[in-house]
Formats: sequence, C-alpha cells, structure tokens
Amino acid sequence: MDSIIVRGGRQLTGEVSVGGAKNSALKLMAAALLAPATSHIDGVPDIADVDTMAEVLGYLGVRVSRQGQRLSIDASRLTGCEAPYEMVAKMRASIAVLGPLVARFGRARVAMPGGCAIGSRKIDMHIRGLEHLGAKVTLGHGSLDAVAPEGGLVGAEVTLEFPSVGATENLVMAATLARGRTVIDNVAREPEIIDLVRFLRSMGAQIEGEGTSALSIVGVRELHAAKHRVVGDRIEAGTYLVAGALGLGPVTVSGFDPAHLDLVIAKLREVGCTIEVAGDSATVSFDGRPRPVDIQTLPHPGFPTDMQAQFMTLMSVAGGGSIITENVFENRFMFAGELARMGADIRIEGHHALVKGVTHLSGAPVRSTDLRGGAALVLAGLIAQGETTVRDVHHIDRGYECFADKLAALGADIERVSCT
Repeated sequence: MDSIIVRGGRQLTGEVSVGGAKNSALKLMAAALLAPATSHIDGVPDIADVDTMAEVLGYLGVRVSRQGQRLSIDASRLTGCEAPYEMVAKMRASIAVLGPLVARFGRARVAMPGGCAIGSRKIDMHIRGLEHLGAKVTLGHGSLDAVAPEGGLVGAEVTLEFPSVGATENLVMAATLARGRTVIDNVAREPEIIDLVRFLRSMGAQIEGEGTSALSIVGVRELHAAKHRVVGDRIEAGTYLVAGALGLGPVTVSGFDPAHLDLVIAKLREVGCTIEVAGDSATVSFDGRPRPVDIQTLPHPGFPTDMQAQFMTLMSVAGGGSIITENVFENRFMFAGELARMGADIRIEGHHALVKGVTHLSGAPVRSTDLRGGAALVLAGLIAQGETTVRDVHHIDRGYECFADKLAALGADIERVSCT
C-alpha cells in the first residue's frame, strides 16, 4: 500500500490540466454495452475505477482496449449478464451495467455495489424505475436479478423521489431500447448526465431534455457504434482550484468547462480568492487568510458533495467559523476526524460540520477514508507545518490520475512512496 508524503509551506504556481470526468467515463463505458459494435471513447483518465469497470465489462465478454486516452469497447459479443461481487464490491459505479444489460440482454444479475463508504446510497429508485419499465426485479443472496418481460422493456412514466445520478443514468440507458416512450421526471442534471445523453444520442438514441428536470426517451430497436470525448472533470478541476487557493497561486486549471463549477467558483471568490475564467480554464490566486463561508451540498446545480471535503480543508484555516451542511451522503464527514489530527477544530452535529478556523495545521500521519476525503487530506498537508503522511491512497487513485505528480509540478514538496 502506497502513501503520499507532503511537506507544507510551499507556494503553488503554474498550470495543471485535468482529464476526462471519472463520473462520466465510467457510465459511458457501461453505455457501450447497448450497441453490438465497437465504440471509441476519448479522454478517459487512467485511474483505478476505469480499470475496475473494464474488468467488469471483460467478465461480460466485452473487449476493452486502451491506446493513450482512448478506450475502444467491443460489445458485439456479450457472453454473460452477471457482474459478480468480487468486481462490483470495488466500485459503486458498477451498478451502471444493470440498465444496459436488461435492455439488450433481457436479464441481468449484479452484485450489490461497494465503493467509498460515504453513505447507504440506496438502490430503491433503480429497482422501482426498472419495474415501471416492466422488469421483474428480485433481491437476494447479495445480488440484484432483473428480467425484462417477453418482447423487452416497455416505455413508461417514472418519477424519481430524489434526483439520483445513478438511477437517472441506469433508467435512461435502459429506456433507449424500450418499446415506446419513457418520461423520467425529477432526474439529475449533472454535466455528466448531459455527457451520457449526448453519447447515447450519437449511438442513435432518441432523447430530449438533458439539463432539465425531465428526460423523454423514445426507444429504438438497436443502437450503433459511436465516437465520443469525455467531458472535463469538474471535480478534479475544483480540487486543484482549492489547492491553488491554499498555495496562494497563481494556479491555472485547464481542460474543463468553468460553467460546471459556477457555485464552487463563486464560493472561492467569497473566500477571498481572485479567479479569472477564460475558455476552458480558470486561474486562482490568493493573498491572505481565507474568509469563512457556509456551504450546503445539493444535487446539481447546487454545491457538489464531491467538493465538500476540499472546502472543509480550506475552511479549517479560515479567519472565523463556518457551517458545512451535507445533504447528499450521511457519512461524508468521516475524514473530519483525520483532519482534526492535524489540528483542525471541527465539531460534527448530525449532517452539519461546525468548523472553527485555526491559524495553522500541523503535519501528522493520517488515513484516507474515501476518495475525496483522501484528496482533501493531501491538500491539508500542503499548508501544514512539518510533514504529513497520507496512507491508504488507493482511495485517491480511484479518481485522480497522477495526483502527487501534478501537485509537484505546481511546486508542492510531495512524493509518493511504496510501503512495505
């Protein structure tokens, strides 16, 4: 197991480019199951979660090959419809193969998913949605079994009780091959959803309404191969913008659409940062101590839950108190205890974190509890006095490509070491 060692106190300057969005690439890979052909996806990050999804697809009989940042996915010969526990337990996003398999294969068996332990993230909406489309879904022995009716899935009207990203993705993929029209109301509106819809449309799907609260899908008999480039990773970009703020900057982050981070950028300006937006980049610079701000996470276009941990690190050294409210995942404050080991003053009350800014953090050995929490601890090490060792960095590897190297290129005193 590797660790990341950070020695704080270095100013960060320069430019860093982000890769394709993890939260989009994984679902595009699953969507490729819908076409009996070879699809090409460009801009795919070289991260652990992509490797896990490729392993899941390979188990189903799909050939996945990488050349640079391009993935070629040959789903012409599906040989199975089961995603076993050994693979799915590594990553929550594996549940995304459920909808495509039922739509194309007529049945699917998917183990209950794992991934970061940041909350229950129930799959009730996935199940109810597929049942609305005519599937019979049973849950037992740790797996979901879904079987389409004779003749395939049937279009229907579905209303989600919460704008769940995962349920939206699964249901829109399933509906592309259903007979008739499907209308899904109260859908998620994240940029990654829009990216998925555009990929499906390039495969021949008939979908309208992306970016709004309702999607309308008219099923087609078959989808075909397509080429697509993954949208830039807004969460990776936001992470480096916070790093730039902590390291004073100027730091330019490129390769993403700044409009996808409107609220994050607004909050950084409220903190006291100067941010210049141009095309596919944003430049952050800072001089002074962060001002305290309150945030509450909400589905897009609200403040993203995946940026909450990074902002908690920033607020831990603010000149006053902040309240951070987590409305999406109930266990997403787990890393706060590790941040407190570095001297942060944080009190958790239910789904609120009361953060009282301190003048400085102190380097300490800490453990990455999840993907974003691990990244936030590395950011804390950038400004801590002394040396910080972040263990269990396999969590970080799930979503960040060359994280330590990119920070080092900006001037951070950071290294990744192998532990024996």
